[in-house]
Amino acid sequence: MSSAVLQHEPQPIVACTVSRDVQIFDLLIEDMEAALGEQWGDLSFDDAIPFLAQPDAASLKFLTIAMDHEDEDRLALISQIIAGAKAQGIKVILITEDVSPAALHNLLREGGDEFVPYPLPESELARAIERVLTPKEVMDVDPVEGEAPRKKKIGGGKNGVIMPVHGLSGGIGATTMAVNLAWELATLEKVDAPKVCLLDFDFQFGTTATYLDLPRRETVVELLTDTESMDSESFMQAMTTYEDTLHVLTAPFDMIPLDLVGPDDIQRIMDLAASHFDYVVIDMPSTMVEWSQTVLDAAHVYFGMIELDMRSAQNTLRLKRALQAEDLPFEKIRFVLNRAPGFTDLNGKSRVKRLADSLGISIEVLMPDGGKPVAQNADHGLPLGAGLPKNALRKEIAKLAKSVHEVGAAEAVEG
Repeated sequence: MSSAVLQHEPQPIVACTVSRDVQIFDLLIEDMEAALGEQWGDLSFDDAIPFLAQPDAASLKFLTIAMDHEDEDRLALISQIIAGAKAQGIKVILITEDVSPAALHNLLREGGDEFVPYPLPESELARAIERVLTPKEVMDVDPVEGEAPRKKKIGGGKNGVIMPVHGLSGGIGATTMAVNLAWELATLEKVDAPKVCLLDFDFQFGTTATYLDLPRRETVVELLTDTESMDSESFMQAMTTYEDTLHVLTAPFDMIPLDLVGPDDIQRIMDLAASHFDYVVIDMPSTMVEWSQTVLDAAHVYFGMIELDMRSAQNTLRLKRALQAEDLPFEKIRFVLNRAPGFTDLNGKSRVKRLADSLGISIEVLMPDGGKPVAQNADHGLPLGAGLPKNALRKEIAKLAKSVHEVGAAEAVEG
């Protein structure tokens, strides 16, 4: 009797990278091999759409689309790739380096499921893969006796854009920016307006409730201390609404330690918020804590508020050194200069340029000084759009909100 040699069939490809040249993203190659072994392939932008139409694509679970600033002129093609993947139920993870916020927002609105900055933070790709492949449902651990276990839904089906606002020194206007950016986004459209929530993560001295004249609920502390049992119902009950338009998770009624919550707690809150809202604006504490990295990694756009003064410059350098020492994505921060020099200040532009050059950063947004009326309006518990609609600061925040939402608005008009 002759013996037969057993032949092992090759394992199916479950994922593909899509890029201009994957060799540019060497860390991505390493992380894909660590996560999937040999069960992944590589495609160019031009080959991706034809491949998705082939039978071999049936085994794909997700695509990892890697791009940098040189690929921004191919956004239309990349959007088509995302659309083709979503049509077949394939998840999409975006890996971007030096890509503009508008381009990134465009791709997320087209259907990107996760975003990870490049260079890749340690283990972040593995966590992103786990998130896109894990259904947003958990089993109820206490089913009624004699009944089958019930599923408790903890996701709302959305994939919201996470935008933290971090003031790099006290009194710099970060809360004003966060509150009014959230309000402008929530009121951009009269019909089919985006759903927006504002999370106050300054658990000790957060003032979003004051700025909007909202009550602070005791259920916020209950939520923060037991996020493992949090579901959609308890999350929404802990929130307060302003004018039935903007949902706000206020800071607790009493001061609590910043380390009462950990990175896992913060991640659960952000994941749940992003699954229920189109935009999640986060008012961050100026202090860096254990879970600050969690927010930075999850953010689609991370706004850093500074002023044209020495304290902002020194704190920016401190933050830059701290993040770079831990190989964290400092370049992900989009700097906003508050109380920027007006157009009549002939030396204003050169002063801003000197500040940016000396710090090695790019200042992408300039916000004018709204004057004393801004603080007085906040004391009355009103957003600028309601109390000071013609204020220069309000107009600039409205422009920023419109630019963030412009892709979604265009899609709504086309639809």
